[in-house]
Amino acid sequence: MYEGLEKRPIICLDMRSFYASCAAIDLGLDPLEACIAVIGNQEQKGSVVLAASPVLKKEFGVRTGTRLFEIPDDPRILKIEPKMDFFMKVSIEITRLLREYVPAEAIHVYSIDESFVDLSGTEKIWGTPKAIISHLQDDIVRQFSLPSAIGLGPNMLLAKLALDLDAKKTGFAEWKYSDVPEKLWPVAPLSKMWGIGSRLEKSLNSMGIFSVGDLAKSELSRLEDTFGILGNQLYHHAWGIDLSKLGPALAEEGQESFGKGQILYRDYTTAADILTVLLEMAEDVARRARVAGKAGRTISLSVGYSMHAFGGGFHRSQTIQEATNDTMKIHAACKRLLAEFYDGRPARRLAISLSNLEEETSMQLSLFEQRKWQTRKLGAAMDAMREKYGPTAVLRAVSYTEAGTARERADLIGGHRSGKAKPPPEV
Repeated sequence: MYEGLEKRPIICLDMRSFYASCAAIDLGLDPLEACIAVIGNQEQKGSVVLAASPVLKKEFGVRTGTRLFEIPDDPRILKIEPKMDFFMKVSIEITRLLREYVPAEAIHVYSIDESFVDLSGTEKIWGTPKAIISHLQDDIVRQFSLPSAIGLGPNMLLAKLALDLDAKKTGFAEWKYSDVPEKLWPVAPLSKMWGIGSRLEKSLNSMGIFSVGDLAKSELSRLEDTFGILGNQLYHHAWGIDLSKLGPALAEEGQESFGKGQILYRDYTTAADILTVLLEMAEDVARRARVAGKAGRTISLSVGYSMHAFGGGFHRSQTIQEATNDTMKIHAACKRLLAEFYDGRPARRLAISLSNLEEETSMQLSLFEQRKWQTRKLGAAMDAMREKYGPTAVLRAVSYTEAGTARERADLIGGHRSGKAKPPPEV
């Protein structure tokens, strides 16, 4: 199974409880001893914890996703609002440190607190991969006073699995191909496996597949018949095989897409208000597709209902005949999906995506849509203005209504407050 496979010393570096740890350092506290909860908006009791320090998790059971009102009233617990600009600066400096060990092309920044690094060719300078890892973690503590965890593997997948399933508890773990039967196959439920979400897990469960070992022992042809290319990937990932190069991120469930999700500041109780926010989101998705020179045929809409309405929601998609990156066409598809599946309950979470992508040049000029090219040129002009003068340089009128959120979110970085602006008032 593994004969002929390239074995590279790949590490996956994770900054443990990154936001909470950075907040602790910013306050002059020890991140391994301070009880810190990073919360998006402390004026809203339903706000969720974005990050919790290790001690807070251990002693109080407060974790990412815990609601503000669920946090115990204890003077040791510090509630901090996120300073995303500060967090990003720290992340950039950590990446700069990595470049002291390897060339830039050997680093793939996967997220603000996680990176993949190929250590190939560094042995003559730094020694074995384990020696390099020891030096690196010491340097991170010395320069930033931040704890880290590192997974080491022969490819990106096993490095990531070693991190998520092992190193986050111990600080370091190495997984080899020979470890797959003992360490990877017992993993269950399947959603603990990288790349398998809850929907895919349910589909696999319906086929009698409940652990990674079950997946590895399944017939490849059956998986390919059911899931196509994804089935082939699932099978090989269950054996720890990943041929991804360091440049692109590991493939997640589903196909490439442009998407945007948003947690609303309050419950939205009418379809008209929901459509206002969806228009702003469609504008952003369409802009990103245009900048990338892409167009998509499949528009997906997700609506999550408020906890006050007992949660739940729906996720539905619509595939149109011709690929598009037109804001209003994406919005029109969302409008049709909302009209068909929305049941009137208060909404708190929205997400849309454009997938089934192809090159923008595949879009045809239609005799029945004489303004198509003019619309595309107008979109490009608006994109250029936003690129030069900022995201609020050109806004649609709906953004100035009570339901609009684009102006308030313009100061957000990574979906959270930069630390410079005050949060919006609770409505």
